[in-house]
Amino acid sequence: MKKLIASLALGLAATSCIGTNSAFNGVHDWNQGISEDKWVQEAVHIGCLIVPVYQLAFLGDVVVFNSIEFWGGENPVAK
Repeated sequence: MKKLIASLALGLAATSCIGTNSAFNGVHDWNQGISEDKWVQEAVHIGCLIVPVYQLAFLGDVVVFNSIEFWGGENPVAK
């Protein structure tokens, strides 16, 4: 059973190639467009780090969305 889990984990890691990271970049672009004031952007950035918005978006990209993009040809978040 341990070999099966290790094989699945390795296979998943191998398929999550470097992709467009659309979810993470979408959160980042949203933060940059929220205000022209750099202090507001910084406050939102820190808030998104405390509430793990960036971390979850990046994890979703690495584990799910980039794998779908690799195998299917297009990223579902990029639409």
